[in-house]
Amino acid sequence: MSKDQIVGKDRPLCVAVVDDDRVTREGLRLIINSTPGYRCEHVFDSVEAGVVGLGSDPPDVLLLDVRLPGMDGSQGVRLFRERYPDLKVLMLTNYAEDDTVFESICNGACGYLLKKTPPAKLLDAVSEAACGGAPMSPQIAARVLEVFRKSKPASKVGHNLTPHEVRLLGLLSEGHSYQRVADGLSVTINTIRHHIRSIYEKLHVHSKSEAVSKALKHGIL
Repeated sequence: MSKDQIVGKDRPLCVAVVDDDRVTREGLRLIINSTPGYRCEHVFDSVEAGVVGLGSDPPDVLLLDVRLPGMDGSQGVRLFRERYPDLKVLMLTNYAEDDTVFESICNGACGYLLKKTPPAKLLDAVSEAACGGAPMSPQIAARVLEVFRKSKPASKVGHNLTPHEVRLLGLLSEGHSYQRVADGLSVTINTIRHHIRSIYEKLHVHSKSEAVSKALKHGIL
């Protein structure tokens, strides 16, 4: 599903921001609101304020700072996802080596970006997240794989994924977008989504981060 399919002409893609730095959150609001097809009505300085402030009409995507006063974003992502199950949460961090990367993804974040990500790429990541993707800065994707591989591996378990599905899951675990994977494999993005649905069903998971986590923990990748 493309951004145009999700966001109609009269409905821009809605984004909210949680960041304790006023300059950062207002800068993100300005970038989002000055770009056609996007809207940012809500910015907050803490998880606690955001969970309450979003009310009954949550945005499509939430940009959540990983380091916050009070509850950290890495922990708060779970609260947002419990209250708003359809909300896509993209974590923001200053450092690729941030140890909360693993925790945030396990708690339900769909992606992870460096704050220095250029505005155009950040907005592309927001669109990708809204479409069901899992955008990550390349440095972050490398860090995620490093953390998983250093974790004590569980014994390998049997699975019925096809070799093609395992290859596809491996590419996604490296941070590639659905479109990039489709281009690399010379297939349509709808074909990729079909395989993703099959992977989810076979692994009994509901998100890309859960699928990658389970595959790495059980020696599938």
